[in-house]
Formats: sequence, structure tokens, C-alpha cells
Amino acid sequence: MTPFGITAPGRILFGRGEAAKAPNLIRALGARVLVIHGANPARAAWLVTALGPDTLALPCAGEPTLADLQTALATARAHRPDCVVALGGGAALDLGKALAALIPAPDGPMEHLEVVGKGLPLTANPLPYVALPTTAGTGAEVTKNAVIGLPDLGRKVSLRDDRMVARLAIVDPALTDGCPRTVTLASGLDAVTQVIEPYVSLKATPYTDALARPAIATGMQALMRLMRGEEAEARDRMAWVSLCGGLALANAGLGAVHGLAGVIGGMTGAAHGVICGALLGPVLAANRAAATGAARARLDEVCSIIATQLGCSVEAAPLALQSWARGAGLPGLAELGLAASDHARVAEAACSASSMKGNPVPLSPEALCMVLATA
Repeated sequence: MTPFGITAPGRILFGRGEAAKAPNLIRALGARVLVIHGANPARAAWLVTALGPDTLALPCAGEPTLADLQTALATARAHRPDCVVALGGGAALDLGKALAALIPAPDGPMEHLEVVGKGLPLTANPLPYVALPTTAGTGAEVTKNAVIGLPDLGRKVSLRDDRMVARLAIVDPALTDGCPRTVTLASGLDAVTQVIEPYVSLKATPYTDALARPAIATGMQALMRLMRGEEAEARDRMAWVSLCGGLALANAGLGAVHGLAGVIGGMTGAAHGVICGALLGPVLAANRAAATGAARARLDEVCSIIATQLGCSVEAAPLALQSWARGAGLPGLAELGLAASDHARVAEAACSASSMKGNPVPLSPEALCMVLATA
């Protein structure tokens, strides 16, 4: 067996009601706390109030840009927090994670951002970071990177370091109850993508296989149930799949869906989960057509799981998944603002994305253009 390591938070709490433990656990990390929350501060009021008067709360209204990060960083450094807490969707978790990494740093984000910056390792240990997700999709509560947008360059890139993994992740499915249907669909498809891509990744390990493989069917079933109506058990299962995906991708990487999504998100500003949902079926089809041997066997296994859930043949599974998502209300890439004239530029840029390193087969720019044309 090939040696492998495991990157994960120091502690993970999972289950309904676990969020109630957050105030006491956070206060043990220090009195001065920075809380990053989503656009609606009311959803974080319970935590901010419980943490006391030395708590500074900052909003994250959307997927964070470099300008957002720099503005928040100046305010956060002035507060001199002992720790950083993020309560929200993947965007809030990414901003909180980036701030925890950069507040102690003697330099700025461009020294450490991949692709567009120098990509250097952090020069100081991050502040303790606690993550509480309120959506089930990104798995950002357990990953070691924070995604930052650079609209002027049309890219989304990562700030990445093993030390950025949360000190504590609290995954309480009750925090996702009542999530809007469109957000549930997009984030749920992202969660499903993030158990599929690590499973077929060139960097898969027995650890990531154990997390990802059983979560594929669980995620499909839970998401299909949530599209029919609100259901606590399905929320629980979706939160578990999201957590599994985050742990799997932190250790086995991703693939072409995320390689393309980072570029498309930077160019269009569209939500990450929506883009991943639109790409998943076409990328599965392209990978399966190009793969042989063990890679093809894994892709066939994934398509078989999808086929069982959707009642179709293995060969039809990628298209059936795409059709199901469209029927549930997911837009295609053209509706998200990606023009056909941009396909070649997206494909070329995606080839250099870090996520592409895990894709089970090499996909040429021409093959990626075919994916974009059908997504």
C-alpha cells in the first residue's frame, strides 16, 4: 500500500445540537474573538451575543474577493483577536480561514496566493480558527485552503497551507434547516461533486476512498429528497456528505470540474456550487470516454451509483444527472453568463489549475471546450 498522510481539523463535532457547545469551546481559545458571518447578521446574533463584548463581527456578503479580504484584514488586525470564528456558507468560511492565516502575517495576501501571487508558505502560524457551516456543500470547514476571487483578472485562486485547517469544526445540520431550495440544490451538487472527484482522483488513498465512495449514493439520495421538500434526516445526511467531501478533497484533491469552475467563477461571478453542478455530468462523460484500466473502472462505478439513483443505464448516467439537475432548476453555463467565445480561454486557463492535477485522465483544451459546450 502506498504511504499517505491525513490532514484534518484538530477536532470535529457532528450532529444536531452540537452548535450549542460553540461559545464555551471558542472562549477557551481567548476572550477577543473575530466572527465572520454571512450577509444576514441576525443568523449569527446568538453566537456573537454569547461570546461577549470583546467580539467583533464582520459580514461576508458573497464569495470573497481580494478587495474584500484586504478591507476585512485591516479591520481585523486592529481588533487584535485571539481567534477567528466563521459561521456561514462556504464564502464566509473561506474569508474567516484567510483572515486567521493572514492576521499574524507580516505581509499581505499577494505573497501567498497561488497562480496570481507568489504562492509562498505562510511566515507565521495562523490564529486558531473555528468553523460552523450553515450550508451543506463546500466542506470548507475541514479544508486547508481559502478561495479568493480576483475579478479584474477573471480568476479565483487559493490561499493554501496545511496550518490553515480549523482547530475546531462544528457541523450541526440544524444550522442548514430551511436553506433556500436553490442554495440547497447548488451546494448539494457541489457536495456530491466533492465525493466523486476525490474518489476518481489520481491522488486517492484508502482513507479518502472510505469517506467518498459510500457518500456518493447518500448524497444523491438526500439531495433528491430535499428537492421534494424539507426533511431533517435528509439535511443530516447532506451535512455528512459535505463533511466527507471536505475531508476527502483535502487529502486527495479534486479534478476537472473544479479546475474549470475556478476560472468560470472568476470570469462570470456565478456561484461556485451552481457552476460545479452544471459541469459535473459533462465532465463525468468526458473522463469516462477518455479513461482506461483502473481509472475507467472507478468512473464506471460512479456512473453505476448514479444510474441506480436515477433509474437509467450506466452509459446514460452523466447525461441523466445533468438532465435531473436542469429539471430541478439548475441553470446551464450560458445562463450563468459564459459565452461560447470564452470557451477556449477558459479551457486554456483551467489546464494550469491545481485541481486538474487530480483528474483521472488528461483532458486537452479541445476536450474541455466540448465539456463547456454541453454544460
